[in-house]
Amino acid sequence: MARPLFSFEFFPPKTPEGASKLSEVRSQLAALHPRFFSVTYGAGGSTRDYSMATVLDIRQAGLDAAPHLSCIGASRDSLRSVLAEYQQHQIRHIIALRGDLPSGMASGGEFRYASDLVAFIREETGDWFNIEVAAYPEVHPQAQSAEEDLRHFKTKIDAGANAAITQYFFNADAYFAFVEECLGLGITAPIIPGIMPIANYAQLARFSDACGAEIPRWVRKRLEGYHDDLDSIRAFGLDLITDLSARMLQQGAPGLHIYTMNQSAVTLELWRRLGLNT
Repeated sequence: MARPLFSFEFFPPKTPEGASKLSEVRSQLAALHPRFFSVTYGAGGSTRDYSMATVLDIRQAGLDAAPHLSCIGASRDSLRSVLAEYQQHQIRHIIALRGDLPSGMASGGEFRYASDLVAFIREETGDWFNIEVAAYPEVHPQAQSAEEDLRHFKTKIDAGANAAITQYFFNADAYFAFVEECLGLGITAPIIPGIMPIANYAQLARFSDACGAEIPRWVRKRLEGYHDDLDSIRAFGLDLITDLSARMLQQGAPGLHIYTMNQSAVTLELWRRLGLNT
């Protein structure tokens, strides 16, 4: 069996203090030898400069960076410029996403779907980039049906994506059922589970409502019962994602992608519990 592929996600800090803290977090997580660190990209490229700076900091530290690139609201020329800059800095990995239209922006730009972006990257750069796309085991919140969502996912893979990272989830069965359905459509690209640490219930509920990730009722009730007891929330959350991650790896998932929220403590403890430091 191939060695599992691990990666960690950051969002670009907007202050010198945030950048300094992220540099420390990155150094701590680099000791876990991830395949890459991904960096998010705001709606319509709204954090482009911050994202680019974070990506280049990662590269200058001798580590592999995988910038997110969203196409909604973007032009072909603007994306061509971004791709050229990444190539100039020897970035070989991209997370290609549709993204969200920024508030107040009327036009979606020249791209409608992430599959259009994947095809454009391949047309412009050939095989330069390893391209990963998003997958939704619990169905994209804007999809009309699970079948439609699967068709859109297959279109992204057929356009040239190498692999996928899932939206986070807490229901392991949803992930494995999704992978089986993909295999039934002839999709053999790796589908890496996204894992979200739990540190703040209100924040998690807000994220989940927006992205369509289901928080099982029993998990909601446990978290609600802790009220403002953050230590108990974090302890329960760590137990939950440890069990989930262990099951993912034991049942053949190709790796894990951790949404770190620019923190290291939970990920470091998760690695220790999973025995991945050895």
